[in-house]
Amino acid sequence: MKTEESLSSTDSSGRDAGASGNSRVAPRSAFRVPDSTLIHSLASITEPLSLEHFFVRPQPIEVELGSGDGSFLVRYAGRHPDRNVLGVERLLGRLRKIDRKALRASLANLRLLRIEASYFLQYLLPGESVAALHVYFPDPWPKRKHRKNRLINAGFPDLVRRALAPGGTVYLRTDDADYFLQMNTSFEEHSGFRPVGTPVELGELLTDFETDFQARGIKTLRAAYQRT
Repeated sequence: MKTEESLSSTDSSGRDAGASGNSRVAPRSAFRVPDSTLIHSLASITEPLSLEHFFVRPQPIEVELGSGDGSFLVRYAGRHPDRNVLGVERLLGRLRKIDRKALRASLANLRLLRIEASYFLQYLLPGESVAALHVYFPDPWPKRKHRKNRLINAGFPDLVRRALAPGGTVYLRTDDADYFLQMNTSFEEHSGFRPVGTPVELGELLTDFETDFQARGIKTLRAAYQRT
């Protein structure tokens, strides 16, 4: 049996090194949220999820793929009680940290899911189910021979367009110039998107990586694309 460590590796920077791997993490407990946690369990990893069952109130849903320590996610959910926010993260330790933050803040509109991001997007996220996707500082896989492992590649916009509701937007951030070029090229060559600006209020909410990078003088590269 694989251990949690073998299912949840990181690169030397601490980023999720399995952003486009094949792991399928599925706790054995039933698909429900105990009162003491915002982390959902999965009864199946083959059937699309019923996202409306995740949240107390029916309202637009936004998803962050790779939530890190929840620095962005928790503050964003707190500022937008009119939106339901789902954080997707492979590392159980990170999810538990976010869970504690969100419970302390009494965030009824935030839920968490432990699953690999690309698998979730391709197989579990229902079509036209989310108003926005947030993808911030995914593992850049800087070595040329490893770039095939990047989450955002030529096929990524097709998955995003299927998941977004009409008019929905995907927001992207990275510190890696080469990856940023690949991100933009992937979406600009797709006829189903148009570039839009990142709202100022959204750009002010930093991730844990972003806070560290800014302290070291590393610039954040941002892009956003709206489904047409």
